Amino acid sequence: MLAAIRSASVLGIDAHDVCVEVDVAQGLPRWTIVGLPNGEVKESRERVTAALENSGFVLPPRRITVSLSPGDVRKSGTGFDLPIAIGLLVAIGELPSEAAESRAFIGELGLRRDSRCARCAVRRATSRERERRACARAPAGERE
Repeated sequence: MLAAIRSASVLGIDAHDVCVEVDVAQGLPRWTIVGLPNGEVKESRERVTAALENSGFVLPPRRITVSLSPGDVRKSGTGFDLPIAIGLLVAIGELPSEAAESRAFIGELGLRRDSRCARCAVRRATSRERERRACARAPAGERE
């Protein structure tokens, strides 16, 4: 199943929209993250898997592909943990797709089921509000 979740990335001082697409398909169990992710983004598979399993969700042994688009812009930071987790829950049927519509998600996940502030989440949310595209969700206590 496929899920598309809205997020954002900071390039310089500007925030840019990023679409996080998550596909869960039949095949050998593995994670692939594409779309010019840096090391922090690639490591999100470990944080997301641990956080979801520690929250009581059972992840099926499937092939998971995460695409961060646009694919020609480098993505950095841990702020993609939350949109990847939301997309994964939608893709496996644990969360209705309506729960993610008209929202953007930004945040780092802790292994103990907590969410943490992602670097520059306020700037991303402020940019989205200025453009009036959608409501943004970030963990409480966010600081610049």
